[in-house]
Amino acid sequence: MTRNFARTAVVTLALTMGAFAQTGTTAAAAPTAPTKIGIINIQGAVANTNEGKRDLEGLDKKMEPRVKELQGLQADVENLNKQLNTQGDKLNEEAKANLQKQITAKTTQFTRGRDDYQKDVQEQEQEIFQRIYPKVMQSVDNYAKSNNFTLILDWGVLQQGVTWANPSYDITQQIVDAYNTTSGVAAPATTRPATGAAPRSNTPAAPKPTTPAVPKK
Repeated sequence: MTRNFARTAVVTLALTMGAFAQTGTTAAAAPTAPTKIGIINIQGAVANTNEGKRDLEGLDKKMEPRVKELQGLQADVENLNKQLNTQGDKLNEEAKANLQKQITAKTTQFTRGRDDYQKDVQEQEQEIFQRIYPKVMQSVDNYAKSNNFTLILDWGVLQQGVTWANPSYDITQQIVDAYNTTSGVAAPATTRPATGAAPRSNTPAAPKPTTPAVPKK
């Protein structure tokens, strides 16, 4: 939807300028201001404001116990797999079946915990974005009017369809700075790395299963 809107805006702008050029051949045209276009990564702008960094860091801290729990389950599965791999040929069938049952149970627990964690993080990151986004857009509006922009495109949405754009057109940092000034939110003491896209995730990777050793003959 955003991509289509942006393309329509560009086409509309081009048609308007073309029509103006044609009418200018029959009558004297009034002078117009030069076309001024900017690009911005809205997601990156929201995440890199002081308010965005503060709230996303708060979410990280809130989720730390769950990350540690998932890391513990991950380590348990890896250790059990290692035990099965190194001792499998020495265990009787009952002991081996019990070990495999533990691996299955721990893996299921990890997978469910990871999926719930990812869902909760995504939902809460989206809440943060939706709360800050309208205020960032107000900064975009003020900045565009103050600097006589004709058109501003969301670079984060369009970049997959754009081969190249002059970096000097990117006003993302200017918007972040303007927003920080008006919001009055101080920069967090410890900050996430700057991001140009969606907020990062700390989800531990799923443990890799280990193939049991082939019994010795």
